[in-house]
Amino acid sequence: MPSGKRLDLLNPTPFDWDDADLALGLARTYRWGGHSAWPLPLSVAQHSITVMLLRRAAARTPLHPLLELRELLHDAEEGLLGFDAISVIKPFLGDGFRALTKRLEQAVFLRYGLPSWSATEHAAHKRADRLAAASEAVHVAGWSREEVRRTLKIRAAVLADDPLAGEYGCRPWEPWPPGLARERFLAELARLSSAVRTDSVLAQAR
Repeated sequence: MPSGKRLDLLNPTPFDWDDADLALGLARTYRWGGHSAWPLPLSVAQHSITVMLLRRAAARTPLHPLLELRELLHDAEEGLLGFDAISVIKPFLGDGFRALTKRLEQAVFLRYGLPSWSATEHAAHKRADRLAAASEAVHVAGWSREEVRRTLKIRAAVLADDPLAGEYGCRPWEPWPPGLARERFLAELARLSSAVRTDSVLAQAR
């Protein structure tokens, strides 16, 4: 890792990376196989922030920082692995690959103190994730809406407005350069980690 830490992909522990390592890995790991209708591909780091914002917007009550953090880190294992498998090839990667990614995910959950998904929470997460995927497919990868429904089997609506544009003032749906994606992901990770710690201290003081 850039930090000097060493990650054993086959036997990961929560101490094998630091936040900057993870942010850089996610900023350099690309969705849609690296294909894009833009000059740059879309990073998993940028996608992760989008999903977090969509989940926040869909919640009936304000999300606890720990739940927002879990949304931000929902694909963190891909940044450690440096690979985001296109959905259609996942069935061909086999049980060994599923076990490997599961071990990485467990290490992430342990490091950041994330709770396991409940059925209700995971369903809400998947709605946000599919909404992001459908919108990215059209606005970033250049798919048609019909192809999203027919080929990707995603029934979620395609957003017209990019939630990141409202948050950062960036050009709607344009993939960020890796350095910027790393910086913004790391800032969100630090913000939410700090909020979780503060909430924990306040809870203990009550």
